[in-house]
Amino acid sequence: MAWDTARTRQALLDAAVDEFAEHGFDGARIDRVGKRAGVNKERIYQYFGNKEKLFGCVLEAELDRIATAIPVTVEQAADLGDYAGRLYDYHRSRPQFIRLLHWEGLRDTGAPALKEPERTATYGSRVEALAQAQRDGTLDPDLDPKALFYAVLALGAWWFSVPQAVRMIFGGEQRPETERDALIGLVRRLAGQGDS
Repeated sequence: MAWDTARTRQALLDAAVDEFAEHGFDGARIDRVGKRAGVNKERIYQYFGNKEKLFGCVLEAELDRIATAIPVTVEQAADLGDYAGRLYDYHRSRPQFIRLLHWEGLRDTGAPALKEPERTATYGSRVEALAQAQRDGTLDPDLDPKALFYAVLALGAWWFSVPQAVRMIFGGEQRPETERDALIGLVRRLAGQGDS
């Protein structure tokens, strides 16, 4: 029977997402990735080279996934609260992503991050969508579109970044639908789009 390279590579990436999300780069172990995937760890070196490159592939795949799942166009920026709600939903369904970003941030030395020019361009196009929405009159023109976009990213992710703070602030009374609705309303008001 022929070896299914694509399926094996994907199984390793899927296992690595969980391993890196749970343990970070320094705590992740190649042998655990192989065991999770049901694959000999030597395949990791064959397909990815080393742990650093595997982490890069994992992060790149997850960045592509969220960029595809939650785009921002001028039309979508007309209801920034809806974007925040979709961002919340994404992080709720895929909490590994935000953890991977945190681990990447903890290792940041000021040197360019993985695919930094491409990621900068992606963020730039989203900021430009907000700026265009401001020019079109659907977003508050007095807000800095960069700061606004960053704030929405932070607000959408923070529920999953520090769940212990959510428990402490809300006394364990919050439910996902309540959190989501509060986020959408807050972002709409922040963006000058009312609270409808």
